[in-house]
Amino acid sequence: MKQIRIHGRGGQGVVTAAELIAIAAFKDGKQSQAFPSFGVERTGAPIESYARIDDEFIQTREQIYKPDVLIVQDPTLLDVIDITKGAGKDTIVIINTSKDKKDLKIKLPKKNIYPIDATKIALDIIGKNLVNTVILGAFAKVTNLVTLNGLKQAVKQKFSEKGDKIIDSNIKAIEVAYNK
Repeated sequence: MKQIRIHGRGGQGVVTAAELIAIAAFKDGKQSQAFPSFGVERTGAPIESYARIDDEFIQTREQIYKPDVLIVQDPTLLDVIDITKGAGKDTIVIINTSKDKKDLKIKLPKKNIYPIDATKIALDIIGKNLVNTVILGAFAKVTNLVTLNGLKQAVKQKFSEKGDKIIDSNIKAIEVAYNK
């Protein structure tokens, strides 16, 4: 089983990112689950969401304490919380930042850190600083836990009521991130 923990702030689509991972994995024929962890936090407060992917039925329903993958949507969280808690030497970190990995203060092997300027891609393609779908393109490429096609199907399903323009721009942003 692979466990993914997503860090961001309230209002950044952290919960939606976990849901999209789970839907994409399901579309790819795998077992999956997604769930948030937040209480009375308000917009801008640090939050986490979780996703699990496996070939077998997933019985556990607890929070993720030892992530295989960390997704960090907001790099300012590095100065606020310990995003690496429970992470091991093989944990992969995909982080939204324009910085080079050598300049990031993350206490994990640099070879496992994958920075992507998801903010720039989101602003250029979607027109808003909504990085949750963008960073999932990098997630698909780096981890191979979901396919690009599964991710596209997930966006179509999740955003079906938002219209073709939203779906198309998010898919294009995912493709750009996937190919970076």
